[in-house]
Amino acid sequence: MYFVVAGGGEVGFHLSQALLEAGHEVMILESDRRRAQYIQEQLGSVVMTASADEGRSQMDAGCQRADAVIAVTGDDAKNLVICQLAKLHCRAERVIARVNNPKNEIVFKALGIDETISSTRVLMGVIEQELPTGGFFPLMPLTGSHLELIEAEVAPNTPAAGRKVGELGLAAFGALIGGIVRQGKILHAHGDTPLEVGDRVIVFSPTAAEADVRRALFG
Repeated sequence: MYFVVAGGGEVGFHLSQALLEAGHEVMILESDRRRAQYIQEQLGSVVMTASADEGRSQMDAGCQRADAVIAVTGDDAKNLVICQLAKLHCRAERVIARVNNPKNEIVFKALGIDETISSTRVLMGVIEQELPTGGFFPLMPLTGSHLELIEAEVAPNTPAAGRKVGELGLAAFGALIGGIVRQGKILHAHGDTPLEVGDRVIVFSPTAAEADVRRALFG
């Protein structure tokens, strides 16, 4: 497969290195000449000294034939422009964007970016799942919408423990519990279904309401 990686920083460098080691073809777009020279010394002739947010540079890198264009600079606005150019100018089959601020994911989705990756969101999810008070883990954004899927565990001494689903007030935020996993079994979540400590709930929520959902479940 052929990938165009926009940004040759640490993320772009190590991602490209892993793709090359897996047998894929890669072209990196890096505007900093010194950094591009370093990449060439380490990885070979897989880098162009060019700005990835320019249509001509993308065409020269072969974005039009790439299986995916991956924007991984440290600037969310730049990553968004890169992905939009790749889709509109190069007709790239698939675009993937690194999102440094999780709050920007809703903007990327609204503007048609196929996939977003937020290391901040992933790390927070991992950390919270390890906390003794239970986990709150945004699993994934739902394609083509401003919605996301959240998994949360009902913890002791939290607003959700012992309360009925309908009493949590999630509907006010446009969110709902789609199912409950209790002792390995899946239960339907009705308004009068009481939640127990240890239950894992699957929540469909607007991305913008994530903080409200967290407060409703954990206080």
